[in-house]
Amino acid sequence: MSTTESSSHYNDLEKMSIHDLLMHMNNEDQSVPLAVQKVIPAIETIVKAIVDRMKKGGRLFYIGAGTSGRLGILDASEIPPTYGMHHGKVIGLIAGGDRAIREPVEFAEDDADQAWKDLLVYEISKNDVLIGIAASGRTPYVIGGVRDAKGNGVLTGCITCNKGSQLAELVDYPIEVIVGPEFVTGSTRMKAGTAQKLVLNMISTSAMIQLGRIKGNKMVDMQLSNNKLVDRGTKMIMNELGVSEEQAATLLKKHGSVRAAIESGK
Repeated sequence: MSTTESSSHYNDLEKMSIHDLLMHMNNEDQSVPLAVQKVIPAIETIVKAIVDRMKKGGRLFYIGAGTSGRLGILDASEIPPTYGMHHGKVIGLIAGGDRAIREPVEFAEDDADQAWKDLLVYEISKNDVLIGIAASGRTPYVIGGVRDAKGNGVLTGCITCNKGSQLAELVDYPIEVIVGPEFVTGSTRMKAGTAQKLVLNMISTSAMIQLGRIKGNKMVDMQLSNNKLVDRGTKMIMNELGVSEEQAATLLKKHGSVRAAIESGK
């Protein structure tokens, strides 16, 4: 039996108090960062490959089903507002299409040929990188997509929570985060999902930093899409250039980005 399907360490959950449920879940969650720490060398290797491809104009794709697919879409969707990168540079796809982001699409994950069809819409090529996300490591949609992508020269990786899975054996850069049985048996939206989110954060954030999208520790290329971000950008300029709030706001309005405003004042 796979680790993600193994029986929970806890039983009779319905008999527990709310306090005990929360304490036990939190206790399980604390093991996740330690499991991620063990695979940092594997994460580092794929980030280097991603950065190399993206510097040459390549893109990063995520594919997954259910929770895994939604996490990939979440990570991809946050790249443009956070780092000012074009929407087409990091792309997340989910089995069942956009409808599956909000509701389950029955048996969509069982189609091993659909992922490649979905990827072809974006004209994926050997310049790109594809990461398959599947806690089980055996989701047909993800395995089929990775298989076909690799066969067409695309660099491939995966994030899974089972050791020695079919998915990990297929890809160039496997990341296997073994978090153990879930608190609710088989509910991989819990520890496995948390592990996947942490790894995705690490991959995309470190890649964007390596691609020059951060200055110091600031998001100088972020999109100024609301008042909170305009205020944050203004403060960045004030701190960087040593100017007043009014001057910083004027520079930001004139240049339209924190990076351009800072560079204009130096």
